[in-house]
Amino acid sequence: MKKFASIIISVVFISAISNAQNRTTKTQKGHTNQNKFRQMKDLLPTPNSQRTASGAPGKNYSQQKVDYVMSIILDDDNKKITGSETITYHNNSDDTLKYLWVQLDQNVRAKDSKTPDITPNRKVPKSLDKRWYNAMYGEPFDGGFNIMSVQNIDGSNLSHTINQTMMRINLPKPLGSGEKFEFKITWWYNINNHRINRGRSGYEHFSEDGNNNYVIAQFFPRLCVYDNVEGWQNDQFWGRSEFALEFGDYKVDITVPADHIMQATGILQNEREVLTNKQQKRLAEAKKTFDKPVLIHTQEEAINAEKNRSKKTKTWKYLAKNVRDYAFATSRKFIWDGMAVDINGKTVMAYSLYSKEANPLYGDHSTLATAQTLKTYSRYTFDYPYHKAVSVDGQMGMEYPQMAFNPGRPDLPDGGYSDRMKYRMIKVTIHEVGHNYFPMIVNSDERQWTWMDEGLNSFVEILAELDYDPNFPISRGLPKNIVEYMSGDQSTIAPIMSKGDNVYSFGNNAYGKPATGLYILRETIMGKELFDHAFKEYAQRWKFKHPTPADFFRTMEDASAMDLDWFWRGWFYTTDVTDIGIKGVRKFYKEDSDKSVNFTEDTSEGLTFTPKNAEKADSNFFYEITFDKPGGLVMPIIAEFTYKDGSKERKIYPAQIWRYNDNEITKVINSNKEITNIIIDPDLETADVDTSNNSWPKNNKSKFDKFKNKIKG
Repeated sequence: MKKFASIIISVVFISAISNAQNRTTKTQKGHTNQNKFRQMKDLLPTPNSQRTASGAPGKNYSQQKVDYVMSIILDDDNKKITGSETITYHNNSDDTLKYLWVQLDQNVRAKDSKTPDITPNRKVPKSLDKRWYNAMYGEPFDGGFNIMSVQNIDGSNLSHTINQTMMRINLPKPLGSGEKFEFKITWWYNINNHRINRGRSGYEHFSEDGNNNYVIAQFFPRLCVYDNVEGWQNDQFWGRSEFALEFGDYKVDITVPADHIMQATGILQNEREVLTNKQQKRLAEAKKTFDKPVLIHTQEEAINAEKNRSKKTKTWKYLAKNVRDYAFATSRKFIWDGMAVDINGKTVMAYSLYSKEANPLYGDHSTLATAQTLKTYSRYTFDYPYHKAVSVDGQMGMEYPQMAFNPGRPDLPDGGYSDRMKYRMIKVTIHEVGHNYFPMIVNSDERQWTWMDEGLNSFVEILAELDYDPNFPISRGLPKNIVEYMSGDQSTIAPIMSKGDNVYSFGNNAYGKPATGLYILRETIMGKELFDHAFKEYAQRWKFKHPTPADFFRTMEDASAMDLDWFWRGWFYTTDVTDIGIKGVRKFYKEDSDKSVNFTEDTSEGLTFTPKNAEKADSNFFYEITFDKPGGLVMPIIAEFTYKDGSKERKIYPAQIWRYNDNEITKVINSNKEITNIIIDPDLETADVDTSNNSWPKNNKSKFDKFKNKIKG
């Protein structure tokens, strides 16, 4: 008996060893955590006393301050800018600095610029158009800064080194924490024709009357950002990814022809010297008019100035406090209108400058769209803190503090404009004026994380467009509009969390997909109330500061009590797509008998399904639905059920339904009414790239075709 027992024990022991070996073998085929809902500890930086785990600025948060005193002369005859500036750099960091870095963005257009060299050429066109011919054979534009002097405040020469679009200022002695350093730079450069050579600023020439419209920016050497995230943000400017800048105070004098009308960043200090009595009275009227724009300088007056071309000059003086950049627009062709905007009891001015070539489109919509932008953005972020916002007929799309250069001119033979042109002009105006919030105030690093200003701004832009016109044709930000891009060739798609200089489809990557992601969060995942509160919290935490992506992600979760790591990881860090479908449906119907209640599957096999305690079941039908997910992204399942009586019901299963199985899941639902049709994502809320698997039964062609046509619409 003992022997038999020992045999049994041995067998059990051997079996245990065998099982352990098998388990060991299986363990050796282990893997890291690939669950789509794993936390983002591996992607986000470690919180510290400057940037907290909640996404808010920490108790030791600091940023530098840079003040400028500038004198600028615009030479209209030679299309040239000459400038001098005194810069005061405040080192508010804990670090000691041996040198400062200055941006020389105009050098992207210098004759020796490397930007053309890193840009692959397209194929030779079939016909030699003027732009291609000039690029190949024309004399290169002689742009770029000509630095005349870099000096200490006492006038002695200051050591410096220029590296393409960056200049290093070699400090005479290290600049300690809490100290400041003053120095001076003088320069000049030739202004580019932005209508021919493109660019974010420049002039437009009108051959009919011989005049120019100037929209001027990046016109002065500007300090780079220094912070605890990047150190010096001194990446070269290659022409696409924009800017990282410090806040400061600006005192700027700008000398232009005497018959020019001007707007610039800041408050005009010498209104009586540069405006006529008539213009001053009209301006005073505009500051009290809240319902429509008031003409301050009329089209007739602008046409007279075009003809006379004064040879005298005048100097406009401006003071701007706590801005991150500076720009101005000036021309004798400009019409000027404006109106007051009530922002929670504070009056802010919305202005427009435009040539007669842009009228009546600009006169009808520019200032009104600017005013609407201030109202909508203030509602979703914070009250607009500056005294004005200006929209300029610059025939481009570019933004600066209090200034935006926008496109749009009448396109019909009779001088009117089409709806297409109208909506394009309004859209860009709202977008560029909206940039006053992102990044001019919520001051993210555009060169490193383009989506943080373009994507967030494109999202709020949608809300402002719908406020301006409830029937506004939204072209970017809706989930269905990003499907073509996301389902495209993966070799030309980069994650959103990529540097803008290095992506193929810049518009979709930096504007469209981030805006769509926020739209999905607000409309489908978080809901308006939670999203709006969290988004406003982010904006208010980081206004006049330098946020990073981690600060945004963490704040959105901190202020909403929602774990969104799965969404950030999938939508922002990968190029995965949404594709959720119905793999199969098993239908069971109730059959009563004297002894029990059975549920028989509605198939040719006639299988019987009898659930436990079936006699207590009240429903007539049970449906076992299997959803699969060919796409890599997890998303909520939005299922719309149509019943035999024609009624409909919608059920939303949170994205977390995929947490145990990333491929497919099964849900059993009960109903007293027979289901005739199921559609997944009926309103195209999740950017599903393949809707062919979104309906059941698949042979219900008429309903499915109607569903597919939504995408085309």
